[in-house]
Amino acid sequence: MKKSVIYIIWAVLYCICVGLGFVASPQGAGKALLVVTSMIFFLPPYYLMYRAKKENSRKTVVALRLISGSVLALSVALLILNVMSVNFSSHTGLVLYVLLVMVSAPMVCGQYWFISLFLWACLLMLSLQRKSPCQR
Repeated sequence: MKKSVIYIIWAVLYCICVGLGFVASPQGAGKALLVVTSMIFFLPPYYLMYRAKKENSRKTVVALRLISGSVLALSVALLILNVMSVNFSSHTGLVLYVLLVMVSAPMVCGQYWFISLFLWACLLMLSLQRKSPCQR
């Protein structure tokens, strides 16, 4: 499968996660669907990382490193700002929450934020490895 197709699939999953991130208080099967969707979101980047390591594609590894590092940094910053927004106006809090959903879509969609942050961090660590785990 071509890399461009994988990136398109990843973008579609991102859009789905953004849309589902605004679902308020899901219960039962709906909540399970959100969690599964947020996990599926991470399949394309991990497949891209696997292919990049296998093909020694430094460009893809660096791109995934920048994406995962940026998402982690912005997610932490927006989480802190969201907590601090208690003292701001309600409109400011809403804008910050929308930004948080846009930046870290699978985190908000999946309901269990630590899982998404952990998967982003794992992707970042994989991009920092010099050798592929398959080559050892």
